[in-house]
Amino acid sequence: MRRRRFLLSTAAADLGALLIGLVVASLVAFETPWPWEAELIGSESIWPLLGFFVGSAILASAFSVMTWAGSAPRPSYGRGLSVVLIGLALTALAVVVSRVYWSRPFLGTTAVVWLLGAITHRAIRRRTPWTEQMVLVTAEKELVEHLHDAPHADVLNVLDPGGDGDLDPIPPEVTLVVDLRSVLSDRMAQYVSSCTISGSTTRALTNVYEEHTGRLPIVHLAEGWELREPAIKTAPYQVAKRIIDVVLVAVAAPLALVMTMGLALLVRFSSPGPAIFKQCRTGLNGRRFTLYKLRTMRTDAESDGPRFATLDDDRLITAGRFLRKSRLDELPQLWNVLKGDLSLVGPRPEQESFVEQFNAEIPFYGQRHLIRPGVTGWAQVKYGYADDEADTIEKLTYDLYYVKNMSIWLDLHILGESIWTVLSGNGAR
Repeated sequence: MRRRRFLLSTAAADLGALLIGLVVASLVAFETPWPWEAELIGSESIWPLLGFFVGSAILASAFSVMTWAGSAPRPSYGRGLSVVLIGLALTALAVVVSRVYWSRPFLGTTAVVWLLGAITHRAIRRRTPWTEQMVLVTAEKELVEHLHDAPHADVLNVLDPGGDGDLDPIPPEVTLVVDLRSVLSDRMAQYVSSCTISGSTTRALTNVYEEHTGRLPIVHLAEGWELREPAIKTAPYQVAKRIIDVVLVAVAAPLALVMTMGLALLVRFSSPGPAIFKQCRTGLNGRRFTLYKLRTMRTDAESDGPRFATLDDDRLITAGRFLRKSRLDELPQLWNVLKGDLSLVGPRPEQESFVEQFNAEIPFYGQRHLIRPGVTGWAQVKYGYADDEADTIEKLTYDLYYVKNMSIWLDLHILGESIWTVLSGNGAR
């Protein structure tokens, strides 16, 4: 119920921002707050344009609401921008097709005020984030801790799946979250059944955990097809994603090339040796390819064999720490994107020796190769670099979440956070 209210109130606030934009735009363009009172030439009417605006806003908001299915809804600035852009695109298309009256100052002012309103109400809502109150039935302490830390999950109580005592009814608007992997006692099974019959919302722990943490609970995986099936369903988007990758890289190529050349000179001045570092990595379906990066370490960094990079790695060259923190060392990988080795967004490709080790030691590690790896990824923006095998397992929970939930919305979110990392320098080590 809270989830539904959040989504509907967000859509209503976006529509309210549009209406305010129409009033302000009418003042600017027609010197009246009511656009239908504007004095237009001849028999022109502004009502069709107003209808297109409102109809497009409703469609854009509905589309945004429908695509929240895989995660907990949050007051995202990116969502606000997308709603406005989609609404404007649909309005412009309707105007071109129907050839109704339109005004450039009216359209421009409406767009600016609408976007400012969408961003503003989201900024206010982020101060008091929407939360889902829940009672958990599970013995998985680590998953419980992750949910406790999730900003939109309010864990009220944790029940033992094998419990046999008295249990209170679930309060209204509280979700009963059941770990289907646990063996329930007769009393607990009866309690879960009673809560469901009484109308309480009952959900599986895996779904709730994914929505609120952006991770996949590896302990709940048992078969290979749990991830293969979702990956197969995203096949049409993967084709479109490849086209988008090529177009975006082509657009960014001139600036990226100039920056890469400048940074390459910085690397050469910082340390003797080549500016570009080449290394064999494992990609889509386990295929080998050569990955390109700006060199951040000494040329003899792996003379004793490959090992994880650390926070204060003594192998880093003078400019290396800056390049790694800002992620600018990844710029040459845009060439890998054009070649088809990488996508802009996906699980980061790992060295072959590490892949062989992790495939043998970490369950389901190979499933991250079901899709094309990326220059940046969900694990990178949520967790950062891995220092050891334990960190690799943590990152894998994010990578597998991405494999299962890959979408244009998630890709845009990851790209937005990655760009912010470059601009702010506040990335993970």
